Amino acid sequence: MKHLPRYDEEDRPREACGVFGIYAPNEDVARATYFGLYALQHRGQESAGIVVGDGHILRVQRGMGLVSQVFDEAAMRQLQGFLAVGHCRYATTGESSVRNAQPMTITAEAGPEGSRSAFALAHNGNLVNARALAAELMAAGVDLIASSDSEVILRLIAHSEGDSWYERLIQALPRLSGAFSLVMASPTALYAARDPWGVRPLCLGQLGREWVVASESCALDTVGATLVREVEPGEVIRIDRDGLTSARFAAPTRRLCSFEFVYFARPDSIINGRRVYSARVALGKQLAIEQPADADLVIPVPDSAVAMAVGYAQQSGIPYCEGLVKNRYIGRTFISPTQSQRDRGCQIKYNPLTDEIAGRRLVVIEDSIVRGTTSKPLVAMLRRAGATEVHLRIGSPPYRHPCHLGMDTGRTDELLAAHHTVEEIRHYIGADSLGYLSLDGLEAGIDRPAHLFCRACLDGRPPMPMDDYHDSPALVGAGCMTGEPLR
Repeated sequence: MKHLPRYDEEDRPREACGVFGIYAPNEDVARATYFGLYALQHRGQESAGIVVGDGHILRVQRGMGLVSQVFDEAAMRQLQGFLAVGHCRYATTGESSVRNAQPMTITAEAGPEGSRSAFALAHNGNLVNARALAAELMAAGVDLIASSDSEVILRLIAHSEGDSWYERLIQALPRLSGAFSLVMASPTALYAARDPWGVRPLCLGQLGREWVVASESCALDTVGATLVREVEPGEVIRIDRDGLTSARFAAPTRRLCSFEFVYFARPDSIINGRRVYSARVALGKQLAIEQPADADLVIPVPDSAVAMAVGYAQQSGIPYCEGLVKNRYIGRTFISPTQSQRDRGCQIKYNPLTDEIAGRRLVVIEDSIVRGTTSKPLVAMLRRAGATEVHLRIGSPPYRHPCHLGMDTGRTDELLAAHHTVEEIRHYIGADSLGYLSLDGLEAGIDRPAHLFCRACLDGRPPMPMDDYHDSPALVGAGCMTGEPLR
């Protein structure tokens, strides 16, 4: 079994990025993008960037840290234009460097929209054929500076045939395999595209007569835009002074990541026509049906499991209580903890309400268990706070397989459920009982057919062939890199 890692390494799968784009000649697009990224900060907390186009050039501001740390009023004044692309990134493994911050930019050596034209790209997802494409580009004399598949996409577009960026996108996008939700820009146009499987979310909204695209609808709400629809799987969109143009570059085969409903997305977002909060309440109800417990209180592990705990309490009739208070200002830290602080990592993140839970039998609702490094100390902490019984209930099935499509979960040997039975996991964590939601229960809670979702991390069946995928430390997805750059 694994030892408790650094306290800032939360035992949850991690999303790679959030993307945002706006075409709005009548708005302060940089400021709108800033607030859009703020709404998407949960999807990426390592670096942030905004690119603004004014019809002639692209202006770029990128940096390490949260959105509020990267941008200030002086930066906003420099970002003048009528279209913008933004990105927030979660560097979940390996190198954390500004050279891999996005949006990434390139200037084409010839062709589209003038003899030389700038182009910017923001990416959420992970290619499974990035290494093969990188080898092809390098064989053609293209030098790769960063070490992410996002740069591979950008350079592949730049070196594709076509007299415009739109034509080059149509040529390049069918060659990509894996998960990609892209928001892109030239000085005169905004672009968006989504992989044929629709693994990562991407939606389209309107702000008056102007257009916004974002990873989640909560970002549209923040800037006052109205959700119109999703960017369809296999669709590429261009927005310019002539309006919106859409084309298909591949036939759609919907496989949205099921963990958007379990954990990633904000509860106020609407994804695939379903409010995330209501889906999580339904997952909690289904969990109570499948995994009942005789207890006095239902408490969530904040924050994503709160709605699940509400549903569990409603279905079971057991009173709901917020028995844990989360320190929401803990994220990635640049101050290294001492060993004793690492050992107290769970208490740094959560503090129990002892008056509420002492002497009580608890049903503790958690959204997932990946490595068990949060669950084990959490159960011990609740017992120290006086809980007489701790029954742990998980609002998703056992997590048994690594994700190769933009979610960082670690290797197979790091996944607790990959090598241990539920009873072994219960014994390791120290709970009185442990119960997971079933795959059928996940489908029932989300209330959408199972074939519309990617559940590869749960059932080991990815939606596309993985023959070309190499889990190499030199090139992984969406800015989540390890190792040295490919040359």
